[in-house]
Amino acid sequence: MIQGTGAGRTVWQLHQVPALTAAGFRVITFDNRGIPPTSECPGGFSLQDMVGDVVGLIEHLGTGPCRVVGTSLGAFVAQELALSRPDLVCRAVLMATRGRTDVLRAALNRAETELYDAGTHLPARYAAVVRALKSLSPRTLDDDAAMADWLDLFELSSAAGPGQRAQMELSKLDHRLRAYRDIRVPCQVIAFADDLITPAHLAREVADAIPGAAYELIEGCGHYGYLEDPGTVNKVMVGFLTGAAAR
Repeated sequence: MIQGTGAGRTVWQLHQVPALTAAGFRVITFDNRGIPPTSECPGGFSLQDMVGDVVGLIEHLGTGPCRVVGTSLGAFVAQELALSRPDLVCRAVLMATRGRTDVLRAALNRAETELYDAGTHLPARYAAVVRALKSLSPRTLDDDAAMADWLDLFELSSAAGPGQRAQMELSKLDHRLRAYRDIRVPCQVIAFADDLITPAHLAREVADAIPGAAYELIEGCGHYGYLEDPGTVNKVMVGFLTGAAAR
């Protein structure tokens, strides 16, 4: 299971790992390079470096071919892994993904990296509110009890470090849709209807590009849809990974 920008492996432990272990799977989570306690790699790294990390882990553990799940940046890694090393992947779930960078996402990435490079530290409370507005659905934003918990969590989250800055660079994804036509690994794309960071229409493009890929749009969820509505996400994910869902 491969997490997105700035997130550690423990995020999967909340909802996805219990659902997968209950379905009989052995689940392997790890911290991407750039996320402590791994090296923060302040000099930077590439998407292919991250793919190589997953290749090395799978080969070291001798688990290939295996099922791979990724979200956001983790989905970018998973789809590149499925393309370059199909011998190591038997099925892939790609959540909150895209195959190109549009104008708005490019502007957002540029703004966030410039903010970091300027050495500007936003007040924790303000940063928490901005993160909530970017990452959650209107349904969650309008739920006072839920928002109190989310804002507390975001306010306590650590500020971005050099490793996350390096991961930000990878969000400037090259146009890869044509390349993804060569993926032959069965894939399930999961998009979230209220996702502002990787909007559903860009995820749909990935599903359309990968031959035979399944596509599921989950309503009432933002970029963190796997945390906002884990029941629905887990049902789709487990169904696909067990072969219960039609391609």
